[in-house]
Amino acid sequence: MSDKRILLIIGGGIAAYKSLELIRELSRRGIASRCIVTKGGQEFVTPLSVSALSGEKVFTELFDLDDEADMGHIQLSRSADLVVVCPATADLMAKAAGGLAGDLASTTLLATDKPVLMVPAMNVRMWEHAATQRNVETLRADGVEVMDPDEGAMACGEFGPGRLPEPMAIANRIEAKLSGGAVLYGLDSKPLAGRHVLVTAGPTREPLDPVRFLSNHSSGKQGYAIAGALAKAGARVTLVSGPVSVPVPQNVDLVPIETAREMLDACENALPADVFISVAAVADWRPSRAAAKKMKLKEGEGDPHPTLELSENPDILATLSRKKKRRPDLVIGFAAETHDVEDLAIAKLKRKRCDWIVANDVSGDVMGGAMNQVSLVTRQGIEDRWPRMTKEDVAVRLVARIVEEFDDESDQIAAQ
Repeated sequence: MSDKRILLIIGGGIAAYKSLELIRELSRRGIASRCIVTKGGQEFVTPLSVSALSGEKVFTELFDLDDEADMGHIQLSRSADLVVVCPATADLMAKAAGGLAGDLASTTLLATDKPVLMVPAMNVRMWEHAATQRNVETLRADGVEVMDPDEGAMACGEFGPGRLPEPMAIANRIEAKLSGGAVLYGLDSKPLAGRHVLVTAGPTREPLDPVRFLSNHSSGKQGYAIAGALAKAGARVTLVSGPVSVPVPQNVDLVPIETAREMLDACENALPADVFISVAAVADWRPSRAAAKKMKLKEGEGDPHPTLELSENPDILATLSRKKKRRPDLVIGFAAETHDVEDLAIAKLKRKRCDWIVANDVSGDVMGGAMNQVSLVTRQGIEDRWPRMTKEDVAVRLVARIVEEFDDESDQIAAQ
């Protein structure tokens, strides 16, 4: 990466301060940054701080005689290997989608002949607005890569998709684009060709009535990333997923479901499989009876605190682990815990009778976030503790470990 350079456009959002950490992380990897800071961006970070970290002059104005004479916005737009907009505000994306060129940032985006990566950050309502989604679709159709924002608490006090991904995740995406998107660990050689892998992802929804349900904060990102990595490794992938807003990876067969019982039926119908990976955050309980009509609270009438009777949902991981016929050769579960993570994962592996457990601490921003830190637990105990990394990198590393497991089995059979 020592010969790679990006042009970083810093937009006007409170997440702009994270661009400083991004510059530092890219520099650590040997990737140089030349920066444009918009007028709005200068309300959150100063050109001086950006220049100090990047070691380069910072550009702010389109009509600057010195800058135009020295470099010019045309040369600036083509002097890097990749143009990165971070944070990409709703306004900046709208200008780029519409082909406007009223300031240095939008003019540079219109004039560049280099790949463009946009990293959105905005209020959840702004992100979900139909106009913003139209602009995202337009940009992607024009060849611009738009990262999905993270989901979580925002500075405005609201919760949902719209948070800027962590700088480490952005740096990983930048490095992947600069290296041509090469798959790590040799997975591009299709080592899982001929294998069928069944993956579950996302939350389940257990209806209380026609409009309410019990669920959780699972975004499905980790499960979808694993499904995508498996497909790139050549596997035939069946992805059984609860309701999420994550794009389906290429060459993955999606089976959408809502409830835990529907997920179990879909998994059993998808067998036989060589590997089963239970990533989904399945609801342990469901209402014993779902109301046929929306439940109402009439003022002055009835019980203001109705009792909710629950029934236990089927245990999908345990059910597939204990199958006598058509059991997958390798059954992998996920243990999302908020405390005593590894101890509880070891106990879960024994209780469910699966082969591996991927243990992760979800007490922070893992659910909905871009990063994850996991430990791999096998029947022999804790095999490895992986560093904090993106969910995509966790997926690739897990798939590489699966490939290694099958290679070891093949070697043992050949030796007999």
